[in-house]
Formats: sequence, C-alpha cells, structure tokens
Amino acid sequence: MSFEEPESHVLEIPAPLAEHKRRRGMFFLAVACVGIGMAFNLQLGLNDNFVVGEIHVDGFHKGLLECLRESCGIAALGVLALLAGLAEPLIGCAMLVVVGVGLAALNWVDSFFSLAVMSMVWSQGLHVWMPLPNSMMLSLAEKGRTGHRLGQLQSAGAAGGAAILVLLLILTYVKVPIRPLYLIGGAAAVLAGVACLFIPRDIKTPGPRFIMRRRYGLYYLLCFLDGWRKQIFLAFAGFLLVHDYGMKLTTMLELWLVGQVAVWLLSPPVGRLIDRMGERAVLTIYFVLLIGVFCGYAFISTAAVLCALFVADNVLFTLNMALTTYVRRLAPPSEHTPTLSMGVAMNHVAAVTMPLAGGLIWKYAGYQWTFGIGMAAAALSIVVVSFLPRHQERTPAAVPHQGGGTP
Repeated sequence: MSFEEPESHVLEIPAPLAEHKRRRGMFFLAVACVGIGMAFNLQLGLNDNFVVGEIHVDGFHKGLLECLRESCGIAALGVLALLAGLAEPLIGCAMLVVVGVGLAALNWVDSFFSLAVMSMVWSQGLHVWMPLPNSMMLSLAEKGRTGHRLGQLQSAGAAGGAAILVLLLILTYVKVPIRPLYLIGGAAAVLAGVACLFIPRDIKTPGPRFIMRRRYGLYYLLCFLDGWRKQIFLAFAGFLLVHDYGMKLTTMLELWLVGQVAVWLLSPPVGRLIDRMGERAVLTIYFVLLIGVFCGYAFISTAAVLCALFVADNVLFTLNMALTTYVRRLAPPSEHTPTLSMGVAMNHVAAVTMPLAGGLIWKYAGYQWTFGIGMAAAALSIVVVSFLPRHQERTPAAVPHQGGGTP
C-alpha cells in the first residue's frame, strides 16, 4: 500500500498515432460495454423470477445470496493488485470470459448451494472488471470531456441492456424456458472480452498496487454509502415486486427495459451536466431523489406506483457517474485504477453486509424497515457530499506535475 506522492503518468501512445489510438480505444471499449451490458442486464432481468420460481428462495436466503456474491467486490481488490502492471484491456478480456462461464453455468444449477457457487464465479469476474472501463476511459477521454465520455460509455452499456431485454421478452413470450437464456448472457460476456483485445494495450497503471490516502477519504465514504443504497435496490426492490406482488417475468423484463432505454438516452446529457455543474451539485440531487424513492418503497402499496419507482431507481444510477469524475479531479492519472478499485472495495464492504442485514430485518421486522435503511444511507450521503469542493475549485492532487498530464 502506497502512502508516497507518486509521479503523474501519461498514456504512452506515440504522438502521430495518439488520436487514432484514442478513437479506436473508445470504440472497442464501448463495444465491450455493450456486451457486458447485455450479459449483466440479462442476469438482472431474470434473477428475481429465477431464484423465486426455480430455486424457491425466501427473503433471508436472497439476502445471503447477495452477501456471498458481493463479497467478490472486496476480493477484486486483491486480484487487481496481483495483476497490476498488466495491460488493462488484457485483464478486462480475461475477467469477461470468467463472467461468461459463470453466467452460462446457471443453466444447470439445481440447488441454493450450486446457485451460490456459480453466482460467485461470474460475480468475481464482473467485480474485477468494474473499475477497468472507467479507468480506461479516464485515460482516453479528452480534457474537459470526462463526464461526457463516461456518459457515452454508460449509454453504450444501457443500449446493450435494452437490446438483450427486448430479446428476452420475445423469447419469453414464445415460451422459451428461463434456464437456457443464461447461455445467451454467457456468450455476450465472452464476446465483450474479445472486444477488449482491440483496445490499445498502452493503457496500464504503472503506479502502486494499493492506494489508500487520507485525502481520498470522502470518496471512500461516498462509495461505501452508495454500495449500501445500491444493494438495497439490487437485492430487495425487484424481489419485493416478485415475492410480495407476484410480478411475472415478462413484467419484470419490461420494467428493466424501460429503465435501460431511459439510461441509454439520459447518460450522455447527465455526463455533460456533471462537466458543467460539478460533482457536488449532481450528487446532492442524486441522494435527495433517492430518499423519495426509498420512502415510496417503504410506505406505498400500489403496485403500479412501485413499478414506476423501480424504473426511477434504476435510472438514478446514471447520476453516480459523478463519483468517477471526482476521481479524475482528485487523483493523478497513475492512481486512477487503484483508487477506483479501492472505491469498488469500499462499495462492496457495504454490499456484503447490507443484504444479510436487510434479509434479517425483512424476516423479523418487515420490508419497510429494510428500505428505511436506504433512506438513512441517502440522508447521510447528502451530509458527506456537502464537504466536497465546489465545481470551480480544484484539488492540488488533480494538477499534473510539470511535463505530465492527462491526455
């Protein structure tokens, strides 16, 4: 773990080919995000109906499953440390293949134990991958357009998600069983890994393997709280609709599809909004809106309204791109990947504990209290965000050393 001030690092691309490689890298990174967007949204769209209808889990076991799966987010920090120094596109390729194998294997699971094992396989690959696209885009994006480029990247993933959800709806309407659908997700993840092989391999972070700095404390805390909020949505929002309100698979796929189309359309303008307004303003809006969403989950019992909240909750994830753009202002380029990785780890410390705690609370006190924890996390996040610098301010660490800078 490093506590020294590192030298800044520039993406090492020969000057005559810099723009060509930059554009090629952004294109194939977007293609990879389309593929993993397809794979991940297939899993999200099928998950609640699969675990309830095929494996017959209850609220507690759903929380336990998410706890086991999200523990891979902490382990990802160690995996990335072991692989430090390798080209990030190669790491991404290997991890997306792991995602594909794990997802495809869900076709054959027949118990909670085998479900948990295969879920941890694909989840480990996904969580190692998670900081890599943002890190690569931070290296590839033009100065002053970071939010815009991240928005385009997120939009690409949402487009892939929307496409796979349309396909799933068609296949479900013609009575294709749910299990073989996971083979499609596995294939999409493997193809995304192949796309990574065409991203310039100059992109690597030669800095220290672990980064934990006091001045990044607000970022770590916000990642922790966002993991708290995110996991309540992923573990329990859809589960509430299926378990308590009897939502069919086609209905859940339609809800995910509406959300992904909205994310596809809104991500680029949200990225530009972050560039213009700054992280503090956007994150404040994000967490204020989340309080309203979780309040609705807890106290509204009208199924149609809950479906609307589910879509809105999904769309609000676009706003947390501000956490990634904050890293570019906060840290020098040589620390982007390890800092983002530490953020993922902090996010998953919460993601490991929240599903288990939420499942127990659901079982013994009722689901309203589970979503009440989400309200508390969002309210605390607003307080933390108030300590972020305003948009016109710049942190000293974000100013590159003489002779180096962000490409």
